[in-house]
Amino acid sequence: MKNFRLPVTVVTGFLGAGKTTLLRHLLREGNQRLAVVVNEFGTVGLDGDLLKNCGFCPEDEVDERIVELNNGCLCCTVQEDFLPAMEALLLRSNQLDGIIIETSGLALPKPLLQALNWPAIRSKVFINGVVTLVDGYALSKGSPVDDLESIDEQISNDNSIDHLTPINDLFRDQLMSADVVLISRSDVLSAKDFRSVKDLVKQQANPIANILPLSNGKIEPSVILGIYNEQINISRLDLNDHDHDHDHDHDHDHDHIDVISEHLRLETPIDQDVLMQILLKLVPEYQILRIKGRCWIEGKALPLQIQMVGTRFNSWFESVNDFSWKPSTTGIDFVSLSLKRGVKKAFEDAF
Repeated sequence: MKNFRLPVTVVTGFLGAGKTTLLRHLLREGNQRLAVVVNEFGTVGLDGDLLKNCGFCPEDEVDERIVELNNGCLCCTVQEDFLPAMEALLLRSNQLDGIIIETSGLALPKPLLQALNWPAIRSKVFINGVVTLVDGYALSKGSPVDDLESIDEQISNDNSIDHLTPINDLFRDQLMSADVVLISRSDVLSAKDFRSVKDLVKQQANPIANILPLSNGKIEPSVILGIYNEQINISRLDLNDHDHDHDHDHDHDHDHIDVISEHLRLETPIDQDVLMQILLKLVPEYQILRIKGRCWIEGKALPLQIQMVGTRFNSWFESVNDFSWKPSTTGIDFVSLSLKRGVKKAFEDAF
């Protein structure tokens, strides 16, 4: 029986940004037992079917692993719909490795994130990251949404929305809440257009968020889902799939990005506050996407579990299995994923 917290990953973005395509890729290629909460009214049946039919789990588990909420925008129906759904999933937490929440593009992310601190679930989960998808092609043409008519239809078909927020304000809120921003349809953008779109996103996004290209929903799953196996020994992970059609004459250098994986074990006295300060300082310098690990602190019976995405730092004390590495007294053991090499050496130098 598991006794650790389940990671919850929130995926947001407007209709047509590519959320469902990304989720299908993560479910099939992530090598994790995932459950998905889908909230996309108007197209909820279609989205749910696309996920259910992607072959990510045995057929007899599909209906338990895909939860569709179509009573309106999650941020407006948190207590009535979202929390009961989460509590039901957490009853089977020993059968899961994580939960993904796909929100409607009309949802404000912050109320949903606050709901994950609800007393009934906050000790059983942690926020694994907020991922915002941006339609790069639409934004290159001047709008965050490619099909404004569909968005208007979503709004008119839902009577429960009590925050008639302008599209541009919703877009800004999604970007400010994001730990990672994925620019979808980047394969149809020239390098110049991609840089322009990235600059537009930077102006409105969380300043520490990593902004990455996305083509056909393909990305290294660990960037989004986190590092499942902390003993990962791959030093360079390809961020994007490159099998898309190259018959057009665009420059796609912006698609070719490597993720650097580094593993550090260090036997040294550790102070929790100092540790957090060091890691937060390294995040922007090395464009750290994720950190997973644990540290053993003097006087503490259990090691401190560490999960980071960008500057979102989660930690709690929790036991480890008998096969895990342990220092003789105090120390740290973690894996990082970054876009620049040198995290391990920089951390060692900080001590």
